[in-house]
This record gives sequence, C-alpha cells and structure tokens, in this order.
Amino acid sequence: MAWLDTRQKLEILADAAKYDASCASSGTAKRQSTRGAKGGIGSTEGMGICHAYAPDGRCISLLKILLTNSCVFDCHYCINRKSSNVRRARFSVEEVVDLTLAFCRRNYIEGLFLSSGIIRSPDYTMERLVAVARSLREDHGFRGYIHLKTIPDADPDLIREAGLHADRISINVELPTQAGLTRLAPEKSSARIEGAMGRMQAEMIDSADARKRYRKAPRFAPGGQSTQMIVGADAANDRTIIDRASSLYGRFGLRRVYYSAFSPIPAASAVLPLSRPPLIREHRLYQSDWLMRFYGFSAQDVGNATDADTGNLPLDIDPKLAWALKHRDSFPVDVNRAPRTMLLRVPGLGVKAVNAILHSRRWRSLRLEDVGRLTTSVAKVRPFLIAADWRPVALADRADLRPRVTPPPRQLDLFGA
Repeated sequence: MAWLDTRQKLEILADAAKYDASCASSGTAKRQSTRGAKGGIGSTEGMGICHAYAPDGRCISLLKILLTNSCVFDCHYCINRKSSNVRRARFSVEEVVDLTLAFCRRNYIEGLFLSSGIIRSPDYTMERLVAVARSLREDHGFRGYIHLKTIPDADPDLIREAGLHADRISINVELPTQAGLTRLAPEKSSARIEGAMGRMQAEMIDSADARKRYRKAPRFAPGGQSTQMIVGADAANDRTIIDRASSLYGRFGLRRVYYSAFSPIPAASAVLPLSRPPLIREHRLYQSDWLMRFYGFSAQDVGNATDADTGNLPLDIDPKLAWALKHRDSFPVDVNRAPRTMLLRVPGLGVKAVNAILHSRRWRSLRLEDVGRLTTSVAKVRPFLIAADWRPVALADRADLRPRVTPPPRQLDLFGA
C-alpha cells in the first residue's frame, strides 16, 4: 500500500462509509462538556451543536468513516470486499482520535460514527475500534456522541467494552434471509449475528437494572442498538423484509432498523442484480417501519398492504393508503368519536394531527375544514372519515377511489427554491 497522508485517507475512508445508513444519533445520554472534574470536549446537547438530518432521517452531523476499507471477507455486495479492486487505506487509532477532536473543536460535527472492514481477525479489528472510543472518553474527556459498528464474531468482552464507551452500537444483519446471506456473504451467519445482538440486549437490560439500584453504575450503550438491511441485492420481497424487521424489533429491542437500497458496484459479481432497485422502494420500507413503530400497525397489517403476487409495497402510494384501500370496510371513521387507534389508520393523518384532534374534540365538534388545517392533503382524508358537516356518501364505495387519492406525478424543479 502506498503511503497516504491523512487528507487522502479521509477522502477514501469517508467515501467508503457512505453505504452504511445506520448513523442516526437519537437516544443518546445527555452530557455537558462544561461539567465534571475533567471538563471535556463536545456535547450532544446545548450550545454549538446542530442536529442536521437528511430528508430520509439520516444524521449528517457525525464524522462518519471507516477505520479501514481493507477486509478479509469477500461479500459479493460490498465494494470493500477482499476481491474488489479499490484503493485501500487505513487509519491508526491516533489518527481517528485526532480527526474527531479537530472536527469537533471547529464545531463541524457532534460525534463519531466508526465502522471498519475486517483486518487480521474480528478480535484485532474490534480491539482497534474500542481503542478509539476508549481514548476519546478517557484520555481526552470527549462528551460527544459515539456510534461503533461492532463485529459479531469478536470476543463478547470486547463488545461489552464497546458498549461502555459508545452511545449506540450496531451489527448489520446485511440481508433479510439466511439464504441470501449464504449466497452473497458465505463467511457470515445469521445465527452468529443474532447471538451477538442477544448478548448486547442482555447487557443493556443488566445495565438498566443496575442503574435503578446504583446511581453511578456504568451505562451500556444508552442509545441502544440498531441494524441495517440491504434492499434489492437478493430475491427477498418487501413482505419478507417487513417480517424480518418486526422480528428483530420484538426479539432484540432494537431502536432502529435501517434500509439501504442496493447500489451496483464496480467489477460486481455475476450473482448480483444488474441494476439497482428504485430508491422509492427504500422510502416505502421506511414508511412501513414508521407504521409499526408509531401507528400501531403489526407486521401482518403492513404485509396486507403489499401486492398479492409480488409481495412488494406499491410504489405510487404510501403503505397506509394502500392498507386503507384494501380495508374499505373499516372506513369511514367518525373524527369526533373514533378511538385513537382508528384515527391513526386514516390516510393523511399523522400522530401530531391525531393528538390535536383528540384534544380539540373535547371542546367542540370538528368540521372537515378543521381537519383540513391539520393535514397537507384534505383530498386524501375525505373518503375515509366523517365530520360534523361531512359524510363521504358519494366517495365511500367508489370503485375508482384509488386514482382519486393517488398523488399526481410531479416534475421536480432543478433550480427551484
């Protein structure tokens, strides 16, 4: 490997990290850089820290890099796989620490997202990742956010130490099914990945229990754990992906499951698809994830919104609207009498709108125009609810309801504000 300076390494390893979507900073513990015996640098709250998120929910205020893009594994979908002809680079522990502190002092970032290819062995790589977090916390009093991508085959003691220094830890399940993992990443195993997730969950439960009894007991990954699935690299349909995500939430108490649309890579393996899936498919999966986490939908409910033949969610309408169109017998609902669970199932009504409706209807009967002030599209709402001055007699049983509530295609303005 040719000698590279820090700027060149940063260019290579920051670009290599862009395929990992699971870098949000929600759920971290509050820390103040001005308090404590040692003081500190960085904070996840307060003055000088700006939480910036992309429209799809990704956090963009972290230094997001790989320790190295060299890897002993040969996963077909990964641009950094052993057989890939890419430019390689590797940071030392000290370089990552210095970069993090330098960016934080300039107020460019609020923390660090650190992952890595596997070099030498899983234990050796995990030791390097932990060494970065330990140095930041103990040697430099770093109070910012740290997210470490852990390695399921590493020693459990190393993963436990990672959780003591990091705010969030994560292990990527990579693909929704074991069959897909066996075909595209034969060195990895769903059983080993889930075993590591289970151990991390047990550590978090033990830590929470200890803190109830001992105020100064150490925290273990206060931001929880997350994972990521690649969409479109194998034959798994949306129904399978939704069921897998629901299972992971229920069994391991994950904070988030992230979805990353497969992106074709240079010199790709012949077993990979020739083209990427539409990005809107990734967006629909995030919407379905939101329905399960915040709207009371089960995996079976969301699965019912998929196409019976392909098992995929429709791309032209959101999953909640797709579910409502398939369950016309559940609508319309009375906005002045319906329980919260049914109001959350009305297309076009979000959690904030439903909360506002529940509060307002205690004092007066709501009219359609009142509901219209709480949503961006009253046209989508009208066929599915009853208000004081509105009953969808002409719309409720229409066979052509879908085209009436489907948003029309719109050409985006390249130079628009």
